[in-house]
Amino acid sequence: MGESGPFRRLLGHMGSHRGTIRLASFCSVTNKIWDLAPPLLIGLAVDVVVEREDSFLASLGFVDPWHQLILLSVLTFFIWGLESLFEYFYGILWRNLAQTVQHELRIDTFAHVQRQGMGWFDERQKGDILAILNDDVNQLERFLDKGANDLLQVSTTVVVVGAVFIAISWQVALFAVLPIPLIVWGSFRYQRSLEPRYAEVRRAAGAMNALLENDLSGMSTIQSFTAEDREIKRVEDLSNVYRESNRQAIRLSAAFTPLIRMAILCGFTATLLLGGWMTLENELAVGAYSVLVFMTQRLLWPLTRLGETFDLYQRAMASSTRVLDVLTSPTEVEQGDYAPDSDAVESSPIVFSDVDFSYPGRDPVFSKLNLELRSGETVGVVGSTGAGKTTLIRLLLRFAEPTKGTIQWAGQPLHEWSLERLRSSMALVDQHITLFPTTIMENIRYGDPSATDASVKEAAKLAEVTEFVESLPMGWETLVGEGGHRLSGGQRQRLAIARAVLKNAPLLILDEATSSVDNETEAALQRSINKISRDRTAVIIAHRLSTVRNADRILVLDQGCIVEDGAHEALVKLNGIYARMWAVQTGESV
Repeated sequence: MGESGPFRRLLGHMGSHRGTIRLASFCSVTNKIWDLAPPLLIGLAVDVVVEREDSFLASLGFVDPWHQLILLSVLTFFIWGLESLFEYFYGILWRNLAQTVQHELRIDTFAHVQRQGMGWFDERQKGDILAILNDDVNQLERFLDKGANDLLQVSTTVVVVGAVFIAISWQVALFAVLPIPLIVWGSFRYQRSLEPRYAEVRRAAGAMNALLENDLSGMSTIQSFTAEDREIKRVEDLSNVYRESNRQAIRLSAAFTPLIRMAILCGFTATLLLGGWMTLENELAVGAYSVLVFMTQRLLWPLTRLGETFDLYQRAMASSTRVLDVLTSPTEVEQGDYAPDSDAVESSPIVFSDVDFSYPGRDPVFSKLNLELRSGETVGVVGSTGAGKTTLIRLLLRFAEPTKGTIQWAGQPLHEWSLERLRSSMALVDQHITLFPTTIMENIRYGDPSATDASVKEAAKLAEVTEFVESLPMGWETLVGEGGHRLSGGQRQRLAIARAVLKNAPLLILDEATSSVDNETEAALQRSINKISRDRTAVIIAHRLSTVRNADRILVLDQGCIVEDGAHEALVKLNGIYARMWAVQTGESV
């Protein structure tokens, strides 16, 4: 994509702020015009003291030199006042715009990320997504806060100074402005060279973020394997990649300002010599010569800052490409608008018809799977690791899509449903419990944000949460910590079950809900599961067969096929895979 590509995309996304951008740009340009007026005042002042009654101001009717100086003083106050006023306006407008665009981009990008299918997350590192939502959005904010104004003011300086030079002496203007096309051409060449380097910097920043996020999440594993030195080495290596990619960009951008300075020096020397010679030859007034010298100086400083501004611009464009690539990435999960009423959902079976499914680049998980989950029935799903138990749940929630075949519920395939209606009809207790860094009460209320405290406590009672919560010093207001790390595995599982109870959805899904708890906690969880699965359809995936022993049906999955289907006693008598698993888990067979 050309150098203007990311900028055009960014402007397109900022379409709703066009009015603010125009107003802020007007204030920046106007401020710079008033900022360039003092050299003219100095020139007029020199003209007054040298020419006296023959000065430029005398020709306007102010003959007395003293009156001319008083007029210049009044003009100075007026011009500086206007310059300060417009500086205040552009400061407020650009900085508030930067904050607003930063806020909107972060919210829009996060909202878009939330609409992606689980496959999208499987292909990306969480730390890299975090880097985009934080670091990259912040880079854009820095550019809008400062860089946009700098670019506008540099452009205004070049145009205004060029016009003044031509008005005073086109010969001097020709030599003074000669380096500017060279500077502009050089700037764009530099910009093009910097673009891939800053893209590499942002990639390195994303990789760095991903590693740090992973290491902070897995600190207990790192310390238990005494792998601190290994992780420091990995972080150091990635940090060096980041530093090196920055160093290459810096090497290029740092050379920019000295080169511009040398180009402007040629223009300044031309003004000094040619303008001086014309003044000595009486072809140019002393005041006009003063204006040219001061104006060249005014042109020098903003253009030397152009390197820093382009640096900011290129960092922002590299970041903007990453943010907008995420924001415009297609959402893989397409949905319909089917939203059946509660009665239709509660009374209808879920039917899998000839469902095929495989993860990208892997062998098929399911091939022609046919299954009916009858309304109000508790179905246990068991099988060895990799048999397809969790994939079954992912297909139900549309975290994954069948390669072939359909899954129907309430008379319509799942892809015809509104995603919100589909997922609000299911309550999931995952094997990886996610708790939020807030109170126990609010973590349970996550199942139904409108629930009263009494309803939350009722759901907690069903999940056998009440006793342990009320034994805590802060009770229901206890903060669970990030990811619930202040609670045991069993306590987290019970909170997740309470949350699912409060949601009160027609389909309850438990994925390995008792896999990481002790026998006593498992017994408590089983009691809760038996209570809450009454009068609703429930799918319970279990590693421990005791969890599904009382289910109406137990499905045994093996290599993506249902090889056994029946109640516990019938399957034990069948003397097949389930019977062998049961014998191993109860100690009857070794």
